[in-house]
Amino acid sequence: MKTVQYVDEVEIRDKKVLIRVDFDVSLNPDHSIANDVRIKQNIPTLKYLLNNNNRLICIAKLNRPKTRDPGHSLKPVVKRLREYLVDYKITLVDDFLTCDPKIFKDQKPNEILVLENIRFYPQEKDYSTLFAKRLASLADVYVNDGFAVSHRTDTSVIGPPKYIPGYGGLLLKKELEMLSRIIKNPAKPTVAIIGGAKVSTKIGLVNKLVKIVDFLIIGGGLANTFVCAQGHEVGTSFCEYEAVQQARKLLALAKGNRAHIVLPVDAVVASSKDDKETEVVKIENIPPKKSIFDIGPETKAQIGCILASAKTIIWNGPVGYFENPAFRRGTDFIYYSIAHNKEAVSIVGGGDTLSAISNKEYLDKITHISTGGGAMLEFIEKGTLPGIEALKR
Repeated sequence: MKTVQYVDEVEIRDKKVLIRVDFDVSLNPDHSIANDVRIKQNIPTLKYLLNNNNRLICIAKLNRPKTRDPGHSLKPVVKRLREYLVDYKITLVDDFLTCDPKIFKDQKPNEILVLENIRFYPQEKDYSTLFAKRLASLADVYVNDGFAVSHRTDTSVIGPPKYIPGYGGLLLKKELEMLSRIIKNPAKPTVAIIGGAKVSTKIGLVNKLVKIVDFLIIGGGLANTFVCAQGHEVGTSFCEYEAVQQARKLLALAKGNRAHIVLPVDAVVASSKDDKETEVVKIENIPPKKSIFDIGPETKAQIGCILASAKTIIWNGPVGYFENPAFRRGTDFIYYSIAHNKEAVSIVGGGDTLSAISNKEYLDKITHISTGGGAMLEFIEKGTLPGIEALKR
């Protein structure tokens, strides 16, 4: 059987290493870094390889630029990376396709090269064999430590290991071990909390979750479609009306698997996401000209009881529009409920979730903070990812 080998299971020494990392951090309006947890999660693999006298060439993206946009440059990332790796010279390569080849040929062991935002190249999203070969030609081996992008079929994720030996990084190994643990043998009761917007993109996930969890708590815009499936009106809230019938089927499926789907029983509503005037109403009494932006106190109490007795907790996605302080109480409540459950194995992931809990106290009480959102959910659903399959030999 083909398997993935990780960097701590083989000897990689005195090599040029092309490493796919996840530096897709959130930025403040002034382009400073708002939350660098993703950079920090890749540091152990970088240091491990550097300690074996390897020369590193990092590939990363930042946001989703359509063109070569200076506003999406990795310059802030390189600046922060220099703070974590003070003994190394870190150079940003503006365009690896057109730069002087000496940059790579003359690279010293104490120098790290970071390729400018890989999304600046259209060949990254539109898979290109030539582009993959060009990337692979820069190094002797390839390492994937970007768990958060491993659910994608982008060229830099699946291409280079076709041409040079490919290995998994320490972060990828940690993520997969933690997720495999909760999928294959979770301690009971097992609780999953899923936010997000669209039911249509999560049908397979919900199908899988109702088979392995005892409680599936659904929040955010996703919950609105299920509320509609229960026969309630949701005012001007986001709702995927074309997926209401699918939501009804998922509710029936959960009953068949004895999993309990928990939906809001009350909500915080307002006229717009920027509104400061809010009111709490029962879920069956949503005003026709208002939208749901957070869960209400009765819902929080119900969720709190479930989380207090949980032994395994999976959380992906805020349950309200947390960017407005008026609508972040539900998400904060869930975070603190998880953090204060000392008996549970807890895994929290997703870009918005990380943003919602960044700078919180008690982060060390969470068993594992996953760098991936889509990757985390897809691995739970399918048991593998394209980036993993690309490394198997």
